[in-house]
Amino acid sequence: MNINKTHQRNRKMVVSAILGAITIVLGMTPLGFIPLGVINATTMHIPVIIASIVEGPVVGAVVGLIFGISSLLNAILKNPTPVSFVFFNPVVSVLPRVLIGITSYYAYNGFKKLEHKKLKNLSYIFWIIILGFLIFTLIKDLGKLDVVNTILLVVFMVFSVGMIIYTKKSVEENFPVAIGAFIGSMTNTILVLGSIYLIYAEKYMTTLNLPVDTARKAILGISITSGIPEAILSVIITTAVVKALPKRRSF
Repeated sequence: MNINKTHQRNRKMVVSAILGAITIVLGMTPLGFIPLGVINATTMHIPVIIASIVEGPVVGAVVGLIFGISSLLNAILKNPTPVSFVFFNPVVSVLPRVLIGITSYYAYNGFKKLEHKKLKNLSYIFWIIILGFLIFTLIKDLGKLDVVNTILLVVFMVFSVGMIIYTKKSVEENFPVAIGAFIGSMTNTILVLGSIYLIYAEKYMTTLNLPVDTARKAILGISITSGIPEAILSVIITTAVVKALPKRRSF
């Protein structure tokens, strides 16, 4: 028993270190941002979500802490922008990232308990909505997209179609993973932007030379135009990675 516990503890430490290192690399390279339509979607929170779903909320929170500290240091040391000051505060840069690992796990774990038929129906609806959003984005921004953006959107669309077909054959916890990834990603978006609004709204808008009274509208706009594509990207990548693993852990 002690040997088994030691093995599990060592595995968790290794997973935390590996996914934490991947998060840091994503933050230091262009790999941390993927063009999606006319905006860039961040991928830096995805290792946190994967860690929480595969190894549980504690490991997810640890990888989230690494992400948060990395975000804080990047804001201070790496090409700071006029609005980087908001990330100097750990409430904005660190705390939301730790919570990603917690919310994504419990969303995943909660939906995993649903019966097979409900999971199948929810999975159909979920992937059809994602496919519809991607098709809408492609049509709406077709004239503004370069070749790389177009290819990425088509790849994501093909993957979504594949997941719809796959769902018909077997759910295999597809929807719980997807909803865990979606909730985890939106946790990052809502808490980071919400903290900026509550703590720095006036200074943030003044720095950007925008009217302070439009702060709520501006930040809400960012959360929609950036947050939803990031969540969809998280769902697609997390689902693909977790499905590729030989066996998921249960906690």
